[in-house]
Amino acid sequence: MKKGMINQILHKTSTVLLLVALTCGNAWAQEQANTNQSEDASTSKEEGNRNVMLNAASANGPREIQIGLPSADVNVLENGMLVTYATNPHTVNTLWRADASLSHVGLLKISETAITTGNIGYAVNSFTQLGEKGFHGTLNYKSNHFGLQEFSLNVNGGIAKDWYYSGSIYQDFDPGTFKIKSTPFQDRTQIYKFALTKRYNDNRGEFTAIYHYSNSHPVYNYATQSAPFIYVGDGSVREFGDFALGTTSYLPMDNEMIYRDMRTGEVKQTNLYDAAQNIGSMATLMNTYTWDNGLSWKAVMKYDHSTGSCVYQTPMSLDQNEAKINYLFEAADGSMQPYTGDYVQSRMSCLNRGFINSFMFTSELSKKNANNTWRLGVNEWFYDIDYTSSTTMYDQSVPMDGSYPVRLYNADYATYTDRTYAGNGYYYDFNKNASEYYKGYENKVALYFTHDWDITSKLNLYYGARVEYQALRGENAAVKNAAGEYVGRFANYYLGATAPDGVTKITPNSIDHDWFNYALTAAATYKLTKQFGLTGDFTYITQHPKIENFAPATLPNVGQISVPLGRAGIYYNNSWLSLTSLFSYISKTNNNSTLNLQHKTAGGQTEIMAAPLNFDIQTLGWTTDVVTHPFKGFDLHFLFTYQQPTYKKYETSVTFSDGYVGQINATGNIVAEIPQIIIEIDPSYMITDDLKIWTSFRYFSKTYANINDAYYFNGRWETFGGVNWQVNDKLALGCTVVNFLNQTGAKGSIAGAELIEKEEASQYAGHVMAGSYIRPFTVEFSASLKF
Repeated sequence: MKKGMINQILHKTSTVLLLVALTCGNAWAQEQANTNQSEDASTSKEEGNRNVMLNAASANGPREIQIGLPSADVNVLENGMLVTYATNPHTVNTLWRADASLSHVGLLKISETAITTGNIGYAVNSFTQLGEKGFHGTLNYKSNHFGLQEFSLNVNGGIAKDWYYSGSIYQDFDPGTFKIKSTPFQDRTQIYKFALTKRYNDNRGEFTAIYHYSNSHPVYNYATQSAPFIYVGDGSVREFGDFALGTTSYLPMDNEMIYRDMRTGEVKQTNLYDAAQNIGSMATLMNTYTWDNGLSWKAVMKYDHSTGSCVYQTPMSLDQNEAKINYLFEAADGSMQPYTGDYVQSRMSCLNRGFINSFMFTSELSKKNANNTWRLGVNEWFYDIDYTSSTTMYDQSVPMDGSYPVRLYNADYATYTDRTYAGNGYYYDFNKNASEYYKGYENKVALYFTHDWDITSKLNLYYGARVEYQALRGENAAVKNAAGEYVGRFANYYLGATAPDGVTKITPNSIDHDWFNYALTAAATYKLTKQFGLTGDFTYITQHPKIENFAPATLPNVGQISVPLGRAGIYYNNSWLSLTSLFSYISKTNNNSTLNLQHKTAGGQTEIMAAPLNFDIQTLGWTTDVVTHPFKGFDLHFLFTYQQPTYKKYETSVTFSDGYVGQINATGNIVAEIPQIIIEIDPSYMITDDLKIWTSFRYFSKTYANINDAYYFNGRWETFGGVNWQVNDKLALGCTVVNFLNQTGAKGSIAGAELIEKEEASQYAGHVMAGSYIRPFTVEFSASLKF
């Protein structure tokens, strides 16, 4: 699957990192200890102490709360429905923003996410701003010193007796933290919403219809977030010449991409901006009703017709030109000049696009009694998609002077037939590495139940269960030859092509599966005294592969995926202090992924081969969370986490064209990119009733930058700070500084380093490498006007 595949290339697992409890689960115990049945039941569904939009990776997306499970989607819900069924190819940021169109944004607990969606991890929980009596308006504006312009507007009110309207517009013009010549914006997003609400039967019932349209070009997603640097060898990096990390473009100036269509085999041309286009059109119907006996019913139905696109331009090998390829580049005057630079960067472009139709329906009955609240719900989710990822390779310069790279032309491409250039000397290896195809549908029908019960004044018990039927039908391009072996991707691969053996035809392979999944959760809080108590919870979830897992050249392991999570600890609350300390365990079996391994042949050329694998992962951890109010106006949140996530049964290998066998055995290794120590310190102070200053410090300890734990990056701080001024009851102003310590450096993983072993790492000290980087120093300004 593309998400797992590319995230493993960078080993960037969009991971929602390995401690389901560790970084945030503590807030659950604090809220459980303070929650009683007189409170709104919805409050106990969400975590506290977490600013989900305070993001060091993106200027406009929700924060990824770390739990360490690879290939997990970032779940975002609006009105109880998943914003997008699968984040590849339709990412959350292309159709959802935390803007003026929302009345609430919070963070769902893991147990709540598991029971209501069947997914593991935290979920952002949001609700649409519906119409209210009178006329109301909110205009939000945000900018930064790099030129970001972001506007969102909501107006709502009444139009007739018991009829209400709400309309919203969102516009984003984001050039990023550096200019890329190929397109004016790294993100250009438009979102429009209109809601019509009818309240009936003395406001016991409410019916709402919502239309939502989005048009987004997120060029930044996986194309611009990479740069060259010098890996020193002691966990630090230094900048490569005048190339400033985070503020210098590493993309060529031209916008062109040539590729071979996976469906038809046609050679086509596109550009980065057009290839990243996402268009969404959604219609939602919602109804709620409460009877005299307190029984409540809600139903939500959504239809989504969309085109989802992701464009990855992943750095692969960064080497000196040992193959002595006769590279040329186009000079400013249009002439072709010899390239005399020391380094060449190869890039793989993955053009992911899916045509999507999905239908989602959820209905719930619930009732709050004197000492308990129960809920019974049903899901019907249907997801239909026609998806391909066409890949193409090109080479570019690596300029030390910080100038824009140029795409390199191979003047001798006819002599390099193994690289199968496109006939123009720029592009090669069409669909050879990470190309993907699947078409079909996935249908899930689920029944779930929860019960929150104050058994005594000291003992609270919460438990729930979900049973789910999953049907998967469709086709993919996992083809076997006459010997029963899978035919891997090869240059000029497409549906209808003939494999290198001259016999095997690439034809779709049918997919037909029926599975049963379930989730169980239980939590207990016991008050030993009025302020001190014990708390613990356990969640167990089973899953099976999604349709996107059938994207690569081999079929995935279709065995059951199991995710057990257990936590236990203590809490203490008084008038100025709230403390929780928990020990946690989590594991996940049968993770399906595809790893792209790189090997330099004897001729000096780099060959890339895809290696499928299936692995387990587990961690033990301990976390302590403190919220304190030592004196009037001052608040402090402190979080400490220790964790040791490790790979279990992580082995794969692939044979390259020159006979070299690339092997990976990472069993027992610390999971790449996940820190073992996380610290968060969030102080704030109200200078006056209207003026607040705040800071947020997040420390992430040493992380490994490849799967073999050979490379590593030293610990780093992510810092935020700001001032918020409530000028009057209509106007609020804010200023936020991101990375105010102005730290620079690399993070994540190192491209092309998968096969490097620990004993080999020292010989690469001082080498030029490529990877992702820390978000640069940024000053943001915001204003919110209510009218």
